[in-house]
Amino acid sequence: MEIDIQQIAFSKNQGLTPAIVQDANTGKVLMLGYMNAEALQKTITDGVVTFFSRSKNRLWTKGETSGHFLHVLELRTDCDQDTILIKARPNGPVCHTGADTCFDEVNDAPNFLYTLEKIIHDRKAQPKAGSYTTSLFQRGINKIAQKVGEEAVELVIEAKDDNPELFLGEAADLLYHYLILLAAKGYHLHDVLQVLENRHH
Repeated sequence: MEIDIQQIAFSKNQGLTPAIVQDANTGKVLMLGYMNAEALQKTITDGVVTFFSRSKNRLWTKGETSGHFLHVLELRTDCDQDTILIKARPNGPVCHTGADTCFDEVNDAPNFLYTLEKIIHDRKAQPKAGSYTTSLFQRGINKIAQKVGEEAVELVIEAKDDNPELFLGEAADLLYHYLILLAAKGYHLHDVLQVLENRHH
């Protein structure tokens, strides 16, 4: 989230600069807003996107009414230092109309893994009767961790045989329960990938 506020050319547009918000997982553009230096500083400090509302003439944190905040993962500026790109994790629909994005697009990930993760986090935030995922969250972290351990053992057992269907099935079960464990602990797959990326460097 490193960005030098002093280098941004706010003066080009009467103290404001466009801020494009992109879903860090799916790559979809979620919305466009405007920031002044104070809004950008608040965004950096709080870790959630805050704009300067031209209609309200005040700072406006996205989600302050709906609860659908945009959690910041990365901030960048363009080559002219007059536009900000925000890579964020949305906590629900972004548009006031209820759409996933302000461009009326479905915010699906090109990789189904992120779509599955989104479903899992939705089940955690909004429990659904009859959902196996919801039932695991309700049973608590110990049961979830136990399931991850059981699935890992079953995968190891299948790895010793030569049945691709059973092996891949157990691999899928382990990955699914691993995502549930991450969600139960309050993390996302992106957090793990960031650790791996940091190790790579």
